[in-house]
Amino acid sequence: MRVLLSTMCALLAALPCAVAQPSEQRVSKAVLVTGTSSGIGRKITERLAADGYFVYATARKDADLKMLAAIKNVQPVRLDVTQPADIAAAVDLVNKAGRGLYALVNNAGIGSEGTIADMSPEEFDLCMKVNVYGPVMMIKAFEPMIIEQKGRIINIGSISGILANPSLPAYVMSKHAIEGLTDSLAVQLSPRGVQVSVVEPGTYNSDIIKNMLARLPEDAQAKVEAPPQYPEPDEVAVAVEQALGEPGPKRRYLVVPRQNQAEHTIRKQIEQLVQLNEGQRYTYDRADLIKMLDEALNTARPRTK
Repeated sequence: MRVLLSTMCALLAALPCAVAQPSEQRVSKAVLVTGTSSGIGRKITERLAADGYFVYATARKDADLKMLAAIKNVQPVRLDVTQPADIAAAVDLVNKAGRGLYALVNNAGIGSEGTIADMSPEEFDLCMKVNVYGPVMMIKAFEPMIIEQKGRIINIGSISGILANPSLPAYVMSKHAIEGLTDSLAVQLSPRGVQVSVVEPGTYNSDIIKNMLARLPEDAQAKVEAPPQYPEPDEVAVAVEQALGEPGPKRRYLVVPRQNQAEHTIRKQIEQLVQLNEGQRYTYDRADLIKMLDEALNTARPRTK
């Protein structure tokens, strides 16, 4: 179980990025962030609000809503992304406020442990409802407002959306789905002036593991040691602010606290490239692949400090 938890922590999260500078223009920009009671969502809320954005910060519990209400430039919104009535009420609230909505940050998410054979249908459904169906329904509801302001949609994915794990298939599946959602939505909305990005964190401090373990049977919980401490997800909040403020945001923001996580993720992408290319009718040789890579790198940004 210790090995499982170590692997789980390495995949479940969320490169330091340049800090975006606040501007007066941001005061008029409203951003809705889901899942802001703790962890990544809370850091995103605090950073954006401090830099002048008006943040609609969603949570489900009264104590969390009260805590969020104490932050300047933040309006707490009671919202469970799996409940259509909550989403409709949030749309009504934002409409009545009269600010419109510049951006949506789909951050709410859960982890789910268990193999396909062992996981209960209820746990699998919950993971998909929160991590996949929730963002889709939020986008569907708020897209007209974002199009009106030619704004941004930012999905919080994970390096698990690139990697795989035998003990976390539902979570991994859900984060792979966010990759596809982001790419498809970007193509769809770019002609209408809306930019779409996915932020892919590595392992940062979060309640996602604690909440996942709390849903395990008591006998399973007793065998699990407390997860190790990881850095606070401030870098993830920086990346979200970049994606909101840059004139030409990146499609993907890889944000990891350790070099080995970045290497593991990039190597996985290369491995998939080789698997796609090998042994098929139109296989490319090494020279052709390097040429393609060089062409792609010509548009890539330089390494950050």
